[in-house]
Amino acid sequence: MDFWESVLEIKNDLIKWRRAFHSHPELSFEEWKTSSFIKVLLKSEGIEYKEYANTGIVATIYGNGTKTVAVRADMDALPITELKFLEYSSKEKGKMHACGHDAHMAMVLGAIKIINKFKDRLKGNVKFIFEPGEEDTGGASIMIYEGCLKNPDVLAIIGLHVREDIDSGKIGIKKGIVNVSSNPFKIIIEGKGGHGAFPENTVDPIFVACQMIMAIQGIITRELPATVPTVITIGEIKAGSSGNIIPKTCEINGIIRTLKDVHRQFIKKRIVEIGEGIAKSFRAEAAFNIIDGYPALLNDNKIMDIVEGSAKKVVGEENIIYLENPLMSVESFAYFAKEKPCAFYFLGIRNEEKGIIYPAHSPQFDIDEDALLYGTCMHCTALFDLLENL
Repeated sequence: MDFWESVLEIKNDLIKWRRAFHSHPELSFEEWKTSSFIKVLLKSEGIEYKEYANTGIVATIYGNGTKTVAVRADMDALPITELKFLEYSSKEKGKMHACGHDAHMAMVLGAIKIINKFKDRLKGNVKFIFEPGEEDTGGASIMIYEGCLKNPDVLAIIGLHVREDIDSGKIGIKKGIVNVSSNPFKIIIEGKGGHGAFPENTVDPIFVACQMIMAIQGIITRELPATVPTVITIGEIKAGSSGNIIPKTCEINGIIRTLKDVHRQFIKKRIVEIGEGIAKSFRAEAAFNIIDGYPALLNDNKIMDIVEGSAKKVVGEENIIYLENPLMSVESFAYFAKEKPCAFYFLGIRNEEKGIIYPAHSPQFDIDEDALLYGTCMHCTALFDLLENL
């Protein structure tokens, strides 16, 4: 089916919804007003929905057939103060939709409105998943645990993310691994505090931390293949209260990002081995807490092929960008991808003429709102195509 005429009819709604979300952002697992806004629109369309993970929602449109597919939109904003001064800029101090989740929700709402109009031609059912807390620990795992992919059971799931490095009107496709896995970690080094003038009477945990950080970075450069993307970032060191006092403790916080699980497990093991060895060599003690964060996001080839075909219908083959490398960032859609065959793709929102050039998670981030049309049309086309071809 060609959905362009229907999408154009709701262009003003798409922009209105997106700006409403943008003006009133809510942080992870606090999306109460956002959730209420969505539920009001669902009720106006007469669409059944259930609540998950407190603020999350799953709406279902029933067509003709037993097959069910799903699409996901994330809901939460970031703790960033917006530096754009527009009609729809954030009204909430220190909160901003700086990652495009406002657009993601608007496009899924648009798909709901259009697919509901054509549900008699739908060869199955569609679930529309609104996920809270993506910027935190991810609401996906909670929603899955609570049964969001069941009754009716989902065969496949799709999702998209806006990209400021892809021009508006283009679609980015990546087969295989799209996003890496993550492991946040904390190391607490226990030394012996004392006077800065007499370091020989102390065990300096800051000095130990410095040795540890340098050695841990050596895992990447000397113990793993240079051909496989891997990152260890130390983003926070907390210790001390004065330049002339050697503290008793020092805390290191960082994150591991890996493409392959074998490297994920290896780095976790080596951080502990290296850290314990260095701490012992300088008469300190170290405690380690390494958390299993998001898994890697792996697209299913069959589902991705169907979505690629949908993209050719919507934007034309000449406007599809085939991405070679995975992103070293994480994505909670990976939890859905572990459960069901998936396709996660990218929607271009860059428009230099409109000044839409700033990266996600920056206080000047914005989107070319014309891209909302392409994303909505992509959702509608892909969901119909999946039910047709699965």
